[in-house]
Amino acid sequence: MTPDMLLDLSQLREARERVERTIEPSALPMADEDAVRIRGAVRLAFDLLKDGAEFRLVGGVQATLSLSCGRCLEEFPLPVDLPFDLLYLPHSENVGDGEIEVEDDDLSTAYYRDEQIDLSQLVCEQFYLVLPMKPLCRESCRGLCPECGTNLNTGTCSCVHRWTDPRLDDLGSLIDQD
Repeated sequence: MTPDMLLDLSQLREARERVERTIEPSALPMADEDAVRIRGAVRLAFDLLKDGAEFRLVGGVQATLSLSCGRCLEEFPLPVDLPFDLLYLPHSENVGDGEIEVEDDDLSTAYYRDEQIDLSQLVCEQFYLVLPMKPLCRESCRGLCPECGTNLNTGTCSCVHRWTDPRLDDLGSLIDQD
């Protein structure tokens, strides 16, 4: 964890401050993942609103991610410009209140410790929220040939695509007898 990725809340003197950071991809924990790569610098800008021990961060994060297509496996860029509005509360130990229902407001609430907010965690969380379940380079992606592996977006193959249900093989033998 680099020190510039930690926002020291004890140094804040005003009720409202503007924070802008340019973050190199190597400073983020998700930079080591194979599924998602960060292309170039990440721009993080937000207004920090202080209300006692509560801190509200309203701003956005901009970057370009590089994903692998779920059909053809080619890499493609995913431009990201995400707004966020998060409420940070001081972390307290769980006292075992039992089960509670998660409200909509709880989804935009985060916690900080030791008078510091980890900005790398904030950025990575925003990136994970924007990732598609099945990344596609384009909606009309044709994928790979299941026989030879040719990328059908850039070439053709001479494979014969014939699929039969193995559960019906015995019925097929009855047809061949006539």
